[in-house]
Amino acid sequence: MEKLKLHSPDLTQANIDKLAQLFPNCVTEVRDAAGVVKRSIDFDQLRQELSTSIVEGPQERYQLNWPGKREALLTANAPIAKTLRPCRDESVEFDTTQNLFIEGDNLDALKLLQETYLNKVKLIYIDPPYNTGNDFIYEDDFAESGGEFLKKSNQKDEQGNRLIANTESNGRFHSDWLSMMYSRLRLARNILAEDGAIFINIDDSELSNLKKICDEIFGEDNFVANVAWKHTQQSKNDERYFSRNYNALLVYRKSDSLTKFRFPRSDEDNKNYSNPDKDPKGDWRAGDVRSPNYRKTLCFDIKTPSGKTISSPENGWRWSQESVDQKIKSGEIVFSPDETRITRKIYLVEQEGRTPENFWDNDISGTSRQANAEIKDLFDGVAAFDTPKPTALIKRIAQLFYGCSDFVALDFFAGSSTTAHSLMQLNSEDGGNRKFILVQLPELCDEKSEAFKAGFTTISEIGKERIRRAGKKIKQDNAGKAGIDELDVGFRVLKVDSSNMKEVFYTPDAVSQDLLSDQVNNIREDRTSEDLLFQVLLDWGVDLALPIAQETIAGKAVFFVDGNALAACFDEGVSEDFVKLLARREPLRVVFRDAGFATDSVKINVEQIFKLMSPGTEVKTI
Repeated sequence: MEKLKLHSPDLTQANIDKLAQLFPNCVTEVRDAAGVVKRSIDFDQLRQELSTSIVEGPQERYQLNWPGKREALLTANAPIAKTLRPCRDESVEFDTTQNLFIEGDNLDALKLLQETYLNKVKLIYIDPPYNTGNDFIYEDDFAESGGEFLKKSNQKDEQGNRLIANTESNGRFHSDWLSMMYSRLRLARNILAEDGAIFINIDDSELSNLKKICDEIFGEDNFVANVAWKHTQQSKNDERYFSRNYNALLVYRKSDSLTKFRFPRSDEDNKNYSNPDKDPKGDWRAGDVRSPNYRKTLCFDIKTPSGKTISSPENGWRWSQESVDQKIKSGEIVFSPDETRITRKIYLVEQEGRTPENFWDNDISGTSRQANAEIKDLFDGVAAFDTPKPTALIKRIAQLFYGCSDFVALDFFAGSSTTAHSLMQLNSEDGGNRKFILVQLPELCDEKSEAFKAGFTTISEIGKERIRRAGKKIKQDNAGKAGIDELDVGFRVLKVDSSNMKEVFYTPDAVSQDLLSDQVNNIREDRTSEDLLFQVLLDWGVDLALPIAQETIAGKAVFFVDGNALAACFDEGVSEDFVKLLARREPLRVVFRDAGFATDSVKINVEQIFKLMSPGTEVKTI
C-alpha cells in the first residue's frame, strides 16, 4: 500500500517532469548519494538543445551514444534558407487536391514543414533503409554552425548528391545510419499530433538501435508495440542460420492522448456472438466472471432467485458485491437454468472494433511478393521498384485509428508511393478522407534496372507515376459507386529548392556598398508568383494543401487560398484603388511584394486602408 508523503511537493522533480515533456531525450538516470538510481536531466544534452554549436562535456550516464550524435542534434536544430516550389506540370488536380508529394531531401522537407504541420499529422509511416550493408543512406554535413548552415543552404543541391553507400566495411557503419535517423525522427516528432503515432518498418540489422533512439526521442513510456509482420510465406534456403520471414513494425505514440487502437470487426470476429435468449440488446457472448488475481474482498457468495448459493471462484469474482448485484439487476449477469453458475454477457453492440495483435500474418497484411505484383500490375509488367511494401500493410495501419478516417498521414521515405496508393484505396472502400504527404529524394535509378530501361530516371518519378496510375485505376474499378467521383486521387508536387530570396536577404553584411544598387529587388529572377505564394504559405504556417484560386482584379493577378484565408498579389504597380478593392474582400491575411507598390505613399497607406476597411486582416510584404 502506498504511503502518504507527508511533506511538501518536490519542486525539483516537478521541474524535471516539465523538461521531460519538452525534451524527452534529455532525461537520463543517475545515482543519488544513497546509491539509488533515479531520473535526472542530462544538462550536457539540454545545453546542446539550446545551442547553435556543438557542446562538449561528456559525462557517465545511461544512454545510447555514437560518434556524431551531437552533430546530428545540431543538424536537426539548424535552420535552412530553402523553400518548396510548386510544379503544376507533374501534379494532378493541383488547385483542389489535399495531397502533397514533396521531391527533395527529407531532412530539408521536414524542416520546411515544421511550422505548417506542427502537431497536425495523425499517422507517420516510414520504411527507411535497413542498413544491411548494401543500401544507401543520407550523407548529412554536420560540422557547421547554424549561421554557416543557413548560408550554405542557399545553394541548390544536385540530384542524388546526398546519398552514400553505407557498407559494412565503413568504420562508422552504425553511427552514420543512427545520425541520419536521429535528426529526422526528432523533426518528425514535432509534426506528429498529440493523439498520433509513428510506425517504422525495420529488420533485425538496426532494430535494437532504432528502439533505443525512439525511446530517447519519443520517450520510453510512449512505446506502443513491436509488431512482427510476416512478409513472406517462403522459406529461404540460402539463409545461413534462419529463414527471415518477419520484419518489425516499431510503433510509438506522441503522448498518452492517443486513443485505443482497434481494427474493424469482421464476420470471423463476430462468429461467437449470438442471441439465444432474444436479449433486446442483441447478440452476445459469455465472458469470464473470475478475478485474475486473488482479493479477499471479491470472495463472497451469490444468492440465486430461488435462494441457492453460488460460491466464489478461488480468486474471487471479477467485481465487487455491489457491482455484481447491479449487473444481475440490469441483466448483464444471468443465472444458468440450474442456478449453479452465473454468465456475464458481452454484447456485440458495445464492442468498439477489435484489439489488434502484435503479430500480423501475411494473409491479411500482405507479402513482399504481393507488393511486387501490385507494382508490375500498375506498370504494365515492369518491376519498377525493388522493395515496395504491400498496400494491405499500410491500409491495416491506417485502420488502427478506429472511427477516424479524416486525417493527414506522412511518409518521408516514400519510395514507390505505396502509402499514397493504400490511402486512396482505403478511402474508396470506406468513404474516408485520409490525406497524404509524401517525401522522396530524386534518387537516380540504376541504369541496369527495369525502371531505368522503362524510362524512369529517378525514384521520385516512379512514385509520382504510381500515384497517377493507381488513382486512375481505383476510379475505374469503382465506376458507378456512390461518391467515387469526389474521391481525391490528385497530388500537388512541391520541390525543395533554394530560397526565392537572394543571398543578400540572409547575409546583408556580405554585400559591399557598391553592389547594393543591384539588390533593390531581393527576389531571384527565375522565380514565379506561385513560387512566392508557397514560400509565404510556409512562412505564415498556412496549410500547403488548401485549395488555390487565381483572379484578376483591376488588371492584377491575385491568389486566393481557401477562399479568403489568404490573398496574395506579387504584381508591380499596386495602387491605392487596387488595395481598396482587395480590402473589400476582407481576407484574413494579405501579402504584397515589397517592391510592387506604385509609389512609396501607397506602401505607407496600405495598412491604414486595411485598418479602415478590413480591420481583421493581417498585412505583410516580402
